[in-house]
Amino acid sequence: MVVRGGTPLWIRALRVVFAVVGIVALVWIPLRNLDNPDYSYLNFFSYFTIQSNLIGIVVLLVGGLRDPGGRRWELVRGAATLYLTITLIIYAVLLSDIDVQLTEKWINDILHRLIPIVLIADWLLVLAPGIKPTVKLVLGWLAFPLAYGAYVLIRGPFADWYPYPFIDPREQGYGSLTIGLAVMAVVFAILGVIVAAVTGVVPRAVARR
Repeated sequence: MVVRGGTPLWIRALRVVFAVVGIVALVWIPLRNLDNPDYSYLNFFSYFTIQSNLIGIVVLLVGGLRDPGGRRWELVRGAATLYLTITLIIYAVLLSDIDVQLTEKWINDILHRLIPIVLIADWLLVLAPGIKPTVKLVLGWLAFPLAYGAYVLIRGPFADWYPYPFIDPREQGYGSLTIGLAVMAVVFAILGVIVAAVTGVVPRAVARR
């Protein structure tokens, strides 16, 4: 049975391996554009995909190298899992045919599919004790996506650039934008409840047999 406080070495090793894969995918495009004066690094790092993957990779590295315990760490693990679940679903539903600056297919696959699936699998395999789907917990996890949305909407008019069509008010208007974002917030909250509820579901299922 897989339990917290002593994660098996094979899981910890895989965390590090996938973290390194994620790092390579994250830095590949910025490094290729070092000599491009028109390339916007701020725009690149303003994508939720990039930010959620940064969080996820840090979680994988720390979890692999140190495997810390404690409720605060489990909250961070859960948050990273939620954000990458959002990345996986939003990309599949809304962005699969949209240019999001990940021009290399392998990078796109790693950041939009592989790393999210790895974090989800890790969350399902390794129990996070004390994590339960409460309103306070889910709202705490949603603080980052909400702050991200505010950042995009504040920066957008000054940069004349928005990372995703569904958060761009220039064509759809603020009315449609507000409705769309409200629906997404509800969906994210539901995902947060699900994530909190399924931690360690694999070892818990095995333990019942």
